[in-house]
Amino acid sequence: MKLHEYQSKAIFAKYGIPIPKGTVAENAEAARQVAAQIGKKVVIKSQVLVGGRGKAGGIKVAATPNDAEKLADQILEMTIKGLPVRKVLVDEAINIAREIYLGVVVDRSTRRATMMGSATGGVEIEEVARVTPEKIIRVAIDPAFGLQEYQARDLAFAIGIDKSNVREFTTIATGLYRAFVDVDASLAEINPLVVTGEGKLIAADGKIVLDDNALYRHLDLEQLRDVDEESSEEQQARKAGLSYVKLDGNIGCMVNGAGLAMATMDVIKFYGGEPANFLDIGGGAKAEKVKVALEIILSDPNVKAVLFNIFGGITRGDEVARGIVEGLKGVKTNVPMVARIVGTNAEEGRKILANANMITAETLEEGAQKAVGAARG
Repeated sequence: MKLHEYQSKAIFAKYGIPIPKGTVAENAEAARQVAAQIGKKVVIKSQVLVGGRGKAGGIKVAATPNDAEKLADQILEMTIKGLPVRKVLVDEAINIAREIYLGVVVDRSTRRATMMGSATGGVEIEEVARVTPEKIIRVAIDPAFGLQEYQARDLAFAIGIDKSNVREFTTIATGLYRAFVDVDASLAEINPLVVTGEGKLIAADGKIVLDDNALYRHLDLEQLRDVDEESSEEQQARKAGLSYVKLDGNIGCMVNGAGLAMATMDVIKFYGGEPANFLDIGGGAKAEKVKVALEIILSDPNVKAVLFNIFGGITRGDEVARGIVEGLKGVKTNVPMVARIVGTNAEEGRKILANANMITAETLEEGAQKAVGAARG
């Protein structure tokens, strides 16, 4: 779950990270009032969960409150990369002398949180990693001890922070790591961390991505979810407790288990097909959940075939089969269905599906080949 810039920066501020003076506004008049309170030049920033806001015209500088009102009105009428702008952040304009990148991510290769810093801030870190990876300095953090001050200082010197700013940088870096841990984030970044003309450090922009699996511990943060970012199918899947990601292919996939789902997509591609989605119904999915999953898959007009790959461990094969048949009763479709069920009550499940005139398969390879063939007609 992604947080907006204004939400992320509000969390940063709680951990001692300096942020610009500013407030979010939902209409042009409110933006004018915020600009008047700040009393100097401001930046009007669209609050949408996509990159490239500035290039799209979603970030403007206003010299006066009246200018702020006009620009906010224009930005609030925009749609950026398919997302409507419903709020703007009105921030005090900063006298920028230098821009730095600072972030914390989960590094799966080291199985630790890793802090990254770069002297090249203000641009997408993915682009820096692609073009000049040597400009990104990484610090692996021991979870037992957290980010140590000496690590933050080493990072500061490595990215060229002036000696006069090292202590301030250390405070920001340790605050960013504590925020990352406390909210169960998978990413927390400041881009850019600005060195002002007055020699101060300030988080001009911020981004936090929360781990959905930990949201039960953060019900207050769950309330910050922006439903505009999700498709109707993703919203439906989340409410049903399903893990769903829409893709661009034409073979729908319903699998119980994230690793098995990834393997299923790999095998489909191996045999020349393209998956239309990632969908994990979970280890103990009952008929009702399977029915919802099937409805979500078939709502995609690109789907030309559906492959069910069910391993019956906790999940019973016959229970999943009944869910598939029940789901088909409520969905009018002529999309061919291929089912591979193994494990607990697999034989019963296959019988149920065979009686429903579905294509069955004994192995994943066989199922993938049949699904690819069915999608091609």
